[in-house]
Amino acid sequence: MTLPPLPIDEILPELTRTLREHSSVVLHAPPGAGKTTRVAPAIRDAGIVGDSELILLQPRRIAARSSARRIAFELGERVGDSVGYQVRFDSCVGRNTTLRVVTDGILLRRLHDDPFLEGVGVVLFDEFHERRLECDVALGMVRRIQQSVRPELKIVVMSATLAAEPIAAYLSNCPIVRSEGRMYPVAMNYRRRADRRPLPEQVAEAVRESLPQSPGDLLVFLPGVGEILKTARELESLAARESLDVLPLYGDLPAEEQDRVLAPSPRRKVVLATNVAETSLTIDGITAVIDSGQARVMRFDPGTGLDRLELTPISKASADQRSGRAGRTQPGVCLRLWEESQQRIRPEFETPEIHRVDLSGIVLQLRAWGETDLAAFPWYEVPAPDALRHAHELLEQLGALHRGAITEMGRTMVCLPVPPRIARLLIAGHRLGFPESAARVAALLTERSPFLRHDRTPSPHGPRTTIAHTSRSDVLDLLHTLEETRATGRRDTSLGTLNPGAAHAIDRVTRQLMQLLQDQLGEAAEPVTSQDEAILWSLLAAYPDRLARRRDGDGEKAVMVGGRGVKLGPLSAVREHPLFLCIDVDDRSANAVVRMASAVERAWLSDANLRTDDELFLHPSQKQVVARRRTYWLDLLIEETNLPVPDPAEAADVLFREAVKNWSQVFPHDDRELTNFLTRGACLHVWRPKLDLPAVDQPALEETLRTLCASSRSFAELKKAQWLATIQSSWTYTQRQTLDREAPERIEVPSGNRIRLEYEPGRPPVLAVRIQEIFGLRETPTVAGGRVKVLLHLLAPNMRPQQVTDDLPSFWANTYAEVRKDLRRRYPKHAWPDDPLTAPPQRKRGR
Repeated sequence: MTLPPLPIDEILPELTRTLREHSSVVLHAPPGAGKTTRVAPAIRDAGIVGDSELILLQPRRIAARSSARRIAFELGERVGDSVGYQVRFDSCVGRNTTLRVVTDGILLRRLHDDPFLEGVGVVLFDEFHERRLECDVALGMVRRIQQSVRPELKIVVMSATLAAEPIAAYLSNCPIVRSEGRMYPVAMNYRRRADRRPLPEQVAEAVRESLPQSPGDLLVFLPGVGEILKTARELESLAARESLDVLPLYGDLPAEEQDRVLAPSPRRKVVLATNVAETSLTIDGITAVIDSGQARVMRFDPGTGLDRLELTPISKASADQRSGRAGRTQPGVCLRLWEESQQRIRPEFETPEIHRVDLSGIVLQLRAWGETDLAAFPWYEVPAPDALRHAHELLEQLGALHRGAITEMGRTMVCLPVPPRIARLLIAGHRLGFPESAARVAALLTERSPFLRHDRTPSPHGPRTTIAHTSRSDVLDLLHTLEETRATGRRDTSLGTLNPGAAHAIDRVTRQLMQLLQDQLGEAAEPVTSQDEAILWSLLAAYPDRLARRRDGDGEKAVMVGGRGVKLGPLSAVREHPLFLCIDVDDRSANAVVRMASAVERAWLSDANLRTDDELFLHPSQKQVVARRRTYWLDLLIEETNLPVPDPAEAADVLFREAVKNWSQVFPHDDRELTNFLTRGACLHVWRPKLDLPAVDQPALEETLRTLCASSRSFAELKKAQWLATIQSSWTYTQRQTLDREAPERIEVPSGNRIRLEYEPGRPPVLAVRIQEIFGLRETPTVAGGRVKVLLHLLAPNMRPQQVTDDLPSFWANTYAEVRKDLRRRYPKHAWPDDPLTAPPQRKRGR
């Protein structure tokens, strides 16, 4: 069979020659060059692998199957002969298979079972630009093997859009081979303005517009399965009128339905696909692309403790990949359902998964593989330390690690191709004698919901109305409802309408997980409890860090391990139990909402995560030192009892530490005598620092506080304590006399009255005095041994300042006459002598 030429064919001799001479090569080839189907057989047939096997890594199951089929077709053989594939729950390989197309998860599984990849000569990483987490880690593991024990192992990394130079630098500055590729022109169209209609309606209109513009099939990129199903309904009438095949394409679609999409069809096709169709996968006949510009990408969701698909705008690189599907075989057209101005502000590339997904599964894989120091692992891009720390903490709580070393539980978990939480749930259910129920719960928690809301929108937990009943577990409600539909055939339920396709997928995954459990653990033990109890215990084993304790007096609010406050949402029926698991938490807003909960009995809590401490602490609302015997699950307080305060000195230390942090609640700012004493002392320290008086700064006050704490137990007692007396007791008699002399509290004026001075740091003291009381006073009063003049606020009979001065002689000589003239008219019954220096001072109002 003569194969049609592809652009990649021109560089295959250079690639194979370079790979013979070097251990690693980076191949940069644009979409449509043919690298997926032509490079692997060319390397194998060039004899580079010898008698060994070549592994071609594909990021998705559908791409792995279709790539293997295409390579086998071009070689004129059946899949399973020399070319085979292996993906999760599906394999087609034979004794003569030397070119094996696998997903990254399968390669990690093989690395676990065969740490040195014995019998493998070349590992070829396709579509590396997608930067999937497992692909990144697989590259690091293969690189580790190549550098340490198998220098003859070859690595080829292929990328369409990612810059080749950083990858080559990572691989010890290996050679880069480039293919120019070939793309037919694709006419690019954008929407002129934003469209607020639901996406399925927009797409249906776009399909109608695009059909006459292009003779071939249409490929529509949608963010998820829900949008695909809705769009298919929108297109039903158009498909019947135009004789179209409207075909869905997504990762969980059964293999036979995926094959139908890829196979030739006598009718024109409209393929509604997720981003599985962006790369590797070639659908013959596509000449038009309609791009929604959105995708659901995996991000670690702290609310569920699992990775979750999140709707997000795609990057420029992904948009280019998608549009390129229209120009593979002839000129095409692409309609982007967003404004052209929006294209410029999209990110250049997607964020690598290593920076946005849960790392616990990968950390467990690496620990099981023998990596003891993850900081020294040859990461292509190093993950954030916090992400690694979180992964380790979770694995310790699940019992998979103990002080960083993998346990027997961890070795069992790593054999199950599911997230660590789900693996722990499956193992617990198997040990309790209910593997099928545990497998079905695992499928319900990880797959699409089998129920549709009444508005036909897919929902994890049914319609968004308040649950009318109470329950021990929302998870059990989900399980029981699904089992009821199987037994009765009814589709309408309290959780929504059954989606048969999703329910079949749940059944399929359940069977696959049960088989894995049997392969790894053998037959299940005899049940030691009921099915419901076994599921509740298994959930606790999988979600130990999600235990919450209901707050007293509030049936909806609770606090979770880690201290996060949560509130039960309207969809949760768990309303009575004091302890429950937060299985699904929406924490995108300030108030975290528990959408799915499951009750926990106190007796189920194992000693491994429990601890009891006698604690002395400041009560948060009473602001009083109390002693409690407290029991914790991880860091969650679940119960406490009162104890007498055991050690007064320790109690004083606790009170002091908390009081210092809450100074305004314990210091008596409204005690005028205290503040006056402190202010006088502070001012005198500035005015006469050589007097060597005790400090009255914050450290000195804190020492006073420490003294007062010895005889106090609460903030209220501290505020009422003898602050002034305690401070003064630390001063000698001579020092107190010095303060009274140099910064007196009061000054005697000619009238005989002793009037208080007002002190303020950084300013001279103020004496507010009626003018009549200082008749005969010739000089401005001073403090600090005559170094600081007092600022006089000279008051009229109404006790309001009439003049402010620190130069009393000048006031008498220059200003008094004018003041006298004004005030005598207003206050004629008061004394206003012509010569105030010789007039007697007046203590009371005079004529």
